Amino acid sequence: MEQKVAVEKGLQLPLMEAFYTIQGEGTFTGHAAYFIRLGGCDVGCVWCDVKESWEAGKWPVHSIEDIVAEAMKFPGRLVVITGGEPLMYELGPLTALLKANGFTINIETSGAHPFSGQFDWVCFSPKKFKEPHPSIYDKADELKVIVFHKSDFDFAEKHAAKVKPSCKKLLQPEWSRADRYMNDIISYIKNHPNWNISLQTHKFMDIP
Repeated sequence: MEQKVAVEKGLQLPLMEAFYTIQGEGTFTGHAAYFIRLGGCDVGCVWCDVKESWEAGKWPVHSIEDIVAEAMKFPGRLVVITGGEPLMYELGPLTALLKANGFTINIETSGAHPFSGQFDWVCFSPKKFKEPHPSIYDKADELKVIVFHKSDFDFAEKHAAKVKPSCKKLLQPEWSRADRYMNDIISYIKNHPNWNISLQTHKFMDIP
């Protein structure tokens, strides 16, 4: 099968990196997890800390069988699919194969593309730079909004109004502006206790 067609079908995917580590943020903070970081992103966050992931063509294309085989080498059975923007790709075949091999599957996404794949936990982190696709809202288990500017509190509430009631709501300071906005976030959560705080604990602990 031609590589372009295989990628379109989700049978092969551009892989920037894959590694076994500790999930550092969000609901699953502290859990051992195997990260699958797909190459390619058209959202363009100015503060992105993996800008090298944006250009899909830079990264080697792997079969989903090889991707899963590498994940199987580690004892943990929690996988996090991230990017880049992973929903640029059809994720049904990859997640089905991971499921068949006993993995719990999480995704971290801006929701900017139509939803695909089967997941145990969906972390939806909307960005101002590209409007989310409507299919994300009823799939989101966690709404994680990065606070880079004071306007992000209103932005967070705009999306909170669209997710299901059971969706966990998190505010996370952008790393370079944590000192500037931490007190604002703490005050906001104290006044809006339906929100929790998320921190990038892996950066404090210097875990890749």
